[in-house]
Amino acid sequence: MLRVFSRLGPGLITGAADDDPSGIATYSQAGAQFGVNMLWTVALTYPLMVAIQSISARIGRVTGHGLATNLAEVFPRPLVMGLALLLFVANTINIGADLAAMGAAGRLVSGLDQHLLTLAFAAVSLILQVFVPYHRYVSFLKWLTMSLFAYVAVVFAVHIDWAEVAIRTVLPQLPDSGWIVVVVGVFGTTISPYLFFWQSSEEVEDEEAKHQRPLIRDGRRAKAELRRIEWDTLVGMGASNLIAFFIILTTAVTLHTHGLTDIQTSEQAALALRPVAGEFAFVLFALGIVGTGLLGVPVLAGSVGYAVGELRGWKCGLEYKPTEAAGFYGVIVAAVVLGLAVGYSGLDPIRALFWSAVINGVISVPIMAAMMVVASRRQELGRFVASPVQVTFGWAATAVMGVAVVAMFVAK
Repeated sequence: MLRVFSRLGPGLITGAADDDPSGIATYSQAGAQFGVNMLWTVALTYPLMVAIQSISARIGRVTGHGLATNLAEVFPRPLVMGLALLLFVANTINIGADLAAMGAAGRLVSGLDQHLLTLAFAAVSLILQVFVPYHRYVSFLKWLTMSLFAYVAVVFAVHIDWAEVAIRTVLPQLPDSGWIVVVVGVFGTTISPYLFFWQSSEEVEDEEAKHQRPLIRDGRRAKAELRRIEWDTLVGMGASNLIAFFIILTTAVTLHTHGLTDIQTSEQAALALRPVAGEFAFVLFALGIVGTGLLGVPVLAGSVGYAVGELRGWKCGLEYKPTEAAGFYGVIVAAVVLGLAVGYSGLDPIRALFWSAVINGVISVPIMAAMMVVASRRQELGRFVASPVQVTFGWAATAVMGVAVVAMFVAK
């Protein structure tokens, strides 16, 4: 088991980071408002997420460069830089929301000051990213993924009609209106641009840490590496969607069943669980918020560091010392510090997250379309272009996100 776990890496971490505190809030809203009738959303997004993330990983491993560098080879650099800056804005807002949620959850469990906990979590995240080399830091991130299974444990603390769950996952009963906004939120949370940049760049980090050359230059390991990427992504995205499924399920059978449908944050979801599901479920839910935040914040900050740094031509990588990649680490620090500032700015956090979702939705479609173009070009990937199955599901994911973005604007 440990041997299998040791072979997993970028895909597992990327998938787990998708269930950050902001994502938990979105899934909690879905379960609280519409019960088990929203479980179908994560079942639908799984194959789409696997396709698009495996393509981003393939691009990194084959070319030896992150996604931003590859996009700039095909499309105008100012356009790609504009998308990277929008990614920075969206991720900064997300980081602020995640840190605030972690501080609030930590206070609920420990009773300590929320503001001090928020600052402490931000400091720990930065220290680990900036001062711990990648080959050590990645092990820490992989073990943090275990915190997600707190949400699996919560399910065993409540009664569930599994027959009803199975039926509604396949045949949901949705009201005439109101549900489309939540569906868009789930899609946008699950298939998000920062995940593309992170997994692609982490494949490059992993390649360099093992002193290997890109597959385009040394194809002897291609079969084994592409198979590893496939399994890593299948497992990572499977874990991500499984946990999302259990979060929706937990809030559906507790909060929704008891008429508690107005949940806006992950902290509210944890608090609402306490009188309904008991102290054990409450503590697990709250601790899960802290654990996933410690995983999600570095991925959010790191992804913009890679995106901006690659386009600026800087040295990029968590294996470098701060003095060797000052610009790269500067972007990471700026994202976390500005995220803290957003959290303490007095802005309505729910409104801020909405605009973060809007930005992510708007930029996800052109980024995904551009990725599909890159993945099909022999000039960049040689004989390792995306498989027909990846191309089919990758373009399907792009179309689904395009429809979701249009629906988001129409619904609002």
